[in-house]
Amino acid sequence: MEGRKVKRNKHEGSSFDDFLKDEGIYEDVEATAIKKVIAVMLAEAMKSQKISKVAMVKRIGTSRSQLDRLLDPDNASVTLVTLTKAAAAIGKRLKIAFEDDPGQRRSTAKIA
Repeated sequence: MEGRKVKRNKHEGSSFDDFLKDEGIYEDVEATAIKKVIAVMLAEAMKSQKISKVAMVKRIGTSRSQLDRLLDPDNASVTLVTLTKAAAAIGKRLKIAFEDDPGQRRSTAKIA
């Protein structure tokens, strides 16, 4: 079929991260994935330590609905204070780190 243009997929050969960035949803997808991991880790820790939701609410000093939002893997709106308290309630510390993104050029600016 001479003369016919074949439309190529602009994402062919790129990574899934590149696709998400091109679509402008990378950060949202990454935040949702992180929240799902946190929710599962908290639920598993509560189960293994035999901590009920009522006990967890008391340990964190929050409401049942706030705990339910924290344990909901699809609800990404959670504060650092709540995460820190939840970690302490299961005998852990919350650690957050900034890592270089291999797909990004590094800035020469430094964070003091």
